Amino acid sequence: MFAMNKKQQRTFSRIKDKPTRADVTWDDVQSFFKAIGAKVLEGEGSRVQIILRARVLRLHKPHPQKNLKKYAVEAIRDFLINTEVMQ
Repeated sequence: MFAMNKKQQRTFSRIKDKPTRADVTWDDVQSFFKAIGAKVLEGEGSRVQIILRARVLRLHKPHPQKNLKKYAVEAIRDFLINTEVMQ
């Protein structure tokens, strides 16, 4: 389906996991999105837009920590369901 390396596949599994994990890093998510063909656009400050299949996800990069908050991981999971990347 997509050309993902093992780390990107592991990130995808962590995003899918329930209960929602708190150990998903922004760098890993960004690499995953690029592997599946999404555009990651940086905005002002920590704002980020992820564009995939004519849909847009807006969120904030975590700072100063590197792990995403659980609500951000859940938003990513919902986005992947809506873009039919996962079921």
